[in-house]
Amino acid sequence: MAEFKDLFQTADFKKEKHVPAIEVLDKVKKGEFFTVKVSVGKEIPHPNTTEHHIRWIEVYFLPEGEKFPYQIGKFEFTAHGESIQGPNTSTVYTHPEVVCNFKTEKSGTIFSSSYCNIHGLWQSEKKISVE
Repeated sequence: MAEFKDLFQTADFKKEKHVPAIEVLDKVKKGEFFTVKVSVGKEIPHPNTTEHHIRWIEVYFLPEGEKFPYQIGKFEFTAHGESIQGPNTSTVYTHPEVVCNFKTEKSGTIFSSSYCNIHGLWQSEKKISVE
């Protein structure tokens, strides 16, 4: 039986369109808010159609020396061109990109996961240093 953790896939976001690309400074100031941007399809665009799309992105932070991460946010994308006329008939489409801000007093790792309705779960991570 597969474990949930084994269902996550990862790769270099420059070569794989499903991987969440985390953009954040390598060093942030202790106790000051900083910006994290996460997108799917940064280098290779991901389709956003009724049939094939990114449904959500999650962002977590694991401070060094702690056992569990903090969920920074979960962001859902629900407009993929569908309408009452059928698939891909709307002019409204979301784009899988989020910007969030948080502060911390510890260095650690930002984790992000995303879900493609066809290709499943994807994850990435980026370390940050707090000065």
